[in-house]
Amino acid sequence: MKPNYILLLDFAAVFSYLSFVTGSAAQSGAHTPQNTPAVSGKTWHGSTLPDKEELKAKLSPLQFAVTQHDETEPPFKNEYWDNKQPGIYVDIVSGEPLFSSTHKYDSGTGWPSFYQPLAAGHIVEKEDRGLFFTRTEVRGRLADSHLGHVFSDGPPPTGLRYCINSAALRFIPADALDKECYGELLYLFDQ
Repeated sequence: MKPNYILLLDFAAVFSYLSFVTGSAAQSGAHTPQNTPAVSGKTWHGSTLPDKEELKAKLSPLQFAVTQHDETEPPFKNEYWDNKQPGIYVDIVSGEPLFSSTHKYDSGTGWPSFYQPLAAGHIVEKEDRGLFFTRTEVRGRLADSHLGHVFSDGPPPTGLRYCINSAALRFIPADALDKECYGELLYLFDQ
């Protein structure tokens, strides 16, 4: 039997490979469901994720209900459904970059909608049988935050609609990416 640290290294190698493969598939327009559970107790910038009590103090009641209890905010009465500023959307809990304004479009649903995530490896997709039909739920990889759902009625090039709750997101304007430590994503807004 391998020592625990060797097993962790094996897991890390497999996870890195899968992240690379699924990220490449997403960039080629393929839709690859991610069923990987949250893999870390860390935020995007390496600090430890807050526990439930810290989250209750940090988040608004709506943000907590959406991200931790899989609730849905009202359409057209949320912060980002009609935001047209250039920038990125990060997980409100972990700070993990999830979506870009360059992939955002007006779906007419009243929620922020994107035709693809920034990287397929940053989200997890799970089957959701919560209503009278089956949907695909979208969750943040690091914090396991409920984000929304993905549907196959979106525009080209992917044909997908990631319908996301504003309450699960924090928007970072393109001109603040460096200051907020997301400078590596400035290339998305170079013209």
